[in-house]
Formats: sequence, C-alpha cells, structure tokens
Amino acid sequence: MTNNKKGFTLIELMIVVAIIGILAAIAIPKFADLINKSKEGATKGALSSVRSALQVYYGDNEGWFPTDGLNILIENAKYINEIPVAKLPTTGHGDTKNVAIFSSATAAGVFEGGTGTVDAGGWAYFNAPSSSAQWGTFVANCTHEDIKGQTVAQNMPWSSY
Repeated sequence: MTNNKKGFTLIELMIVVAIIGILAAIAIPKFADLINKSKEGATKGALSSVRSALQVYYGDNEGWFPTDGLNILIENAKYINEIPVAKLPTTGHGDTKNVAIFSSATAAGVFEGGTGTVDAGGWAYFNAPSSSAQWGTFVANCTHEDIKGQTVAQNMPWSSY
C-alpha cells in the first residue's frame, strides 16, 4: 500500500506569501500616487474649464471680466454649470469649491486684498479692473508644490496650468 500525499509544503506556501507581500508593498504606494495624479489632473481640467468660461464671458461683455465672485458665470448656467471642486493632493488642503476674491497683487505677484486668504485651498480670482495685469486671473489658491515639485510664477505653482 502506497501512501501518496499531494499538496504544498509549508515552506512553499510561506515563499508564495512572502512574494505576494513584496509585490503588494511595491504596488500600493504606486497606486496611491496614481490617485493623487488623477486628482491633480482633475484640478487642471477644472481650471481650464473655468478659464474658458471666463474668456467667453470676456468676449460677450466687450472686454470685461466679472467683478463679483464669479456668480455671474454660473447664473442660469450660461457660461458654466457650477464652479468645480479644487482637488489639491499632497498640499494639506481639502477638496472645495470656494473662490477667494483678491483685489490687488504685490510686486512679487502675491494676491492680496479683497475677501480672500492666500493659500487657503480652493480657487483664487482677481476681480479688480483697476489693475489690468492681474484682472481676470483665475488660479488654484495654493502655494505648495504640485506633485511634480514645480514652483512657478505668482508664488502659486498651480497658476501655470
């Protein structure tokens, strides 16, 4: 009588579990990075949408940008349905639709005045026609680096998108 036992040994099972653990340790951080990149991409797309709506408004109103908190853009969904959510991953800012309004800028390009707070997350809009250089500027209200580590003009690295 032969005693044929079939199956895996404990050592073989432990090796397989160890390999799966190593693969998971490599894959999970990469997956988290992809989520952050997708959030940043969504913010860039939203930024482009609002800027396009601002340009259409500018054309419809003979060279005038909105001088309010951008409510005119979403009124009756004429230019854009709603202000999109600003997702600023790895910056410590939560996802929000808030638009900080600024009325002037310093020589270094840092927004000031108005009802907004710099680096509060959400969006920033420069609504003062008295300074044509910044008037109509719409950016993400964040001074942190983006995922690529870029720091760009106006002390707001998200402004170049």
